[in-house]
Amino acid sequence: MSDEYEAVLAAVGPRLRALRRRRGATLAALSEATDIPISTLSRLESGQRRPGLELLLPLAKAYRMPIDELVGAPTDLDPRVHPRPFTRNGMTVVPLTRNPGGLQAFKHILPAGLTEGREPDPRSHEGYHWLYVLSGRLRVVLGDQDLVLAGGEVAEFDTHLPHWFGNADARPVEFLSILGPQGERFHVRARYQPNDLTDPGDPCDD
Repeated sequence: MSDEYEAVLAAVGPRLRALRRRRGATLAALSEATDIPISTLSRLESGQRRPGLELLLPLAKAYRMPIDELVGAPTDLDPRVHPRPFTRNGMTVVPLTRNPGGLQAFKHILPAGLTEGREPDPRSHEGYHWLYVLSGRLRVVLGDQDLVLAGGEVAEFDTHLPHWFGNADARPVEFLSILGPQGERFHVRARYQPNDLTDPGDPCDD
């Protein structure tokens, strides 16, 4: 762990003691409000107990403030995402977000002729999908529709609807995609109410 984070953790105890005293609360009152034993609160404030979520969450609730403010987390953390591209079925996928379980953004690169002559194999899974073509021409099979999107065009759809992406011609294609959890939609263009769901697939298996 970096020296910066060690310094933050070391300062949590005195920070919590100062906060409690400013609020005019006793250890007994705080213990009653958080269900944390007085002895644990005392050791936490003196630095003898390292702060964990099991302690910080009830304290943040009792003080009615975010955890990062409660512990004095640094606000100048590096905001850059350092993606690790991977290849799936010949397509390069670059993750652009770090948000498991929430909205996830990817950049997809289809090499020239990758899907040329390949029969589409539509898949469906939980979620909602938004995509934007950066360059090239993207073939999108969406249920009964067979579409071609050029650079600058956008599509949105419920991923319960079977879908497949591929090169519309022999040229490479680059596009962005944002996948959201079911019910978390953008500007809705298409809705689908499946009678029989197929096996869910990986968001990047499209």
